[in-house]
Amino acid sequence: MARFAAQEPTGTLVQELEVLVRTAVFEPANALVGHLLQAAADRIDAGYQPKPGQVRQGRVACEVRGLFGRFALVRDYDYHAGKKQGHYPADAALGLEVGYTPALARILCLEGADETSYQKAELHLTETGGISVSARQIQRVVQRIGAAAQAWQEREVRPEQCQRSDAPVFYVSADGTGAPMRPEELEGRRGKQADGKAKTRQVYLGCVFTQHELDEEGHPVRDWQSTTYVSSLNSIDQFGPMLRREALRRGMGTALKVVLLIDGAEGLANMGTLCFKDAVQIVDFFHALEHAGEVLRALLGNKEHPQYQQRLHDWADRLLEDEVRLLIAEARQEASTLGRAEAVEEELGYFVSNVARMQYGTFRQQGFFSGSGVIEAGCKTVIGARCKQSGMFWTVPGAVNILAFRCIHASRRIGDFWKHRLNQQAARNDNLPLAA
Repeated sequence: MARFAAQEPTGTLVQELEVLVRTAVFEPANALVGHLLQAAADRIDAGYQPKPGQVRQGRVACEVRGLFGRFALVRDYDYHAGKKQGHYPADAALGLEVGYTPALARILCLEGADETSYQKAELHLTETGGISVSARQIQRVVQRIGAAAQAWQEREVRPEQCQRSDAPVFYVSADGTGAPMRPEELEGRRGKQADGKAKTRQVYLGCVFTQHELDEEGHPVRDWQSTTYVSSLNSIDQFGPMLRREALRRGMGTALKVVLLIDGAEGLANMGTLCFKDAVQIVDFFHALEHAGEVLRALLGNKEHPQYQQRLHDWADRLLEDEVRLLIAEARQEASTLGRAEAVEEELGYFVSNVARMQYGTFRQQGFFSGSGVIEAGCKTVIGARCKQSGMFWTVPGAVNILAFRCIHASRRIGDFWKHRLNQQAARNDNLPLAA
């Protein structure tokens, strides 16, 4: 401090000053937090009645990490010999997570999930908050709490939890993308490699959003901050009901019109039929154009054919006029003339399976989105930005847990989850189980 006062302030000195002040402020703040939590622990232990079979073993000290530093906490330890299980009533009531305060645990999970690696999360915490926690410890906390985050995403729906939606159009969308996995997670799985082996596992991402308005040109406008996400590495049969529960929580049951936006894949189409049977199903227009290109390549021989681009534009215009059935019939007739019926029919299968989902002219007249850009972007930002970094290979729990947090953060539900988590921790002290 004296050196700062004696010299003209420079950027370096100002930086040093602020770090010194932060350290000076943290020390008494840490002492105060430690004092308050110790007093709370003493009150909790004094009022706690051990559950049947639990025997109080005495006081045990531990080191707790908080936002401002480390402090000692002494609390009662109870042991159940029959279950071979110990319990710290104060830890449960205070919401401690493997020696971290709930405030610090929340920040560790936020940084661990939102940064591109645990190492970057460690650096960011040190540089911005003066919080020194190793990458390994951040990962440990994320993985410990992440399982609860995924369970919270998959939770059952209670009627009182369902919102009421007055949205004229309520959208549900889903897609899948591959996440690179460690070899032991891929044993026995078929993949797209030349040798038939897999390098990734399918991650499903679902989202829900609403639409109230059209813009001046009649295009649909997604409601601001209406999008929420859920993710899963389970099968489509398990993911579909999970996404349906999310849609019900968001108010699908009271929405005027429900639209399911998908890419036309058979698994997603079947999921829509089973889980969203009353929804209007729409295949993403740009996926339809990609497949139109494959049909034309089968007809013309390659994409370099002089007619390819013009005919692709024609397909786009006619798809927007609800002429998918005519396009199928004309392609079949031309393929028969050219002797390419088998190759063309294989590519036309996508259109044959999705005729009802490709009435784009009708969908536009009704003011619906016909593109799955929201879920496509979600796959890149929620999944790809964290799980597809160079050199990353995940375990299934590692990917599941990190993605659960990313979905919760992207859905702006951080506070809701942590309130649930603290209640979940405190419930460990109840002698009687909470009502379901």
